[in-house]
Amino acid sequence: MSEPFINKVADSGLVTLDLASLLPQKEIVLFDIKAYLFMELILKEKDFRAALATLDLAQYQDKIVGIFCSTDAIIPMWANMLIAAALEPYASSIYFGNENKVREQLLLEQIAIINPADYAEQRIVVKGCGETPIGESAYIAITQKLRPVVKSIMYGEPCSTVPVYKRKP
Repeated sequence: MSEPFINKVADSGLVTLDLASLLPQKEIVLFDIKAYLFMELILKEKDFRAALATLDLAQYQDKIVGIFCSTDAIIPMWANMLIAAALEPYASSIYFGNENKVREQLLLEQIAIINPADYAEQRIVVKGCGETPIGESAYIAITQKLRPVVKSIMYGEPCSTVPVYKRKP
């Protein structure tokens, strides 16, 4: 008679933390300033203000908005402020950057509100290699947040991890 199969990963007491699960489910919409530039290079204040005034802002309702410029133009700071002022009554939140930068900022905000005590004395595996791209800054932030209270931090999947930190006995 054979011995029963034992799932050692399930019995290991590891807590898997998937950083992608911390991202909000709201849609991220990008506002590319390029479309409002003369010859895609020069921002003319009068034309820019007129274009913003005619913009259908309802398309940004309850969405996360990332403001960026896809050309190598010099954008004055006040232009970003004008866009934010126009979007504020509609968008759920507004950030500067492309989609990856916005995701990074959202993730860092979520990591900042994690209660480290919820992970005290745990063996944590920070999931890697997921479908959603996660920037390096999020992995650094979660390591800083949890290191003081956990027994260990690993990166990867429970069946194949890279040790990152282990508290000395």
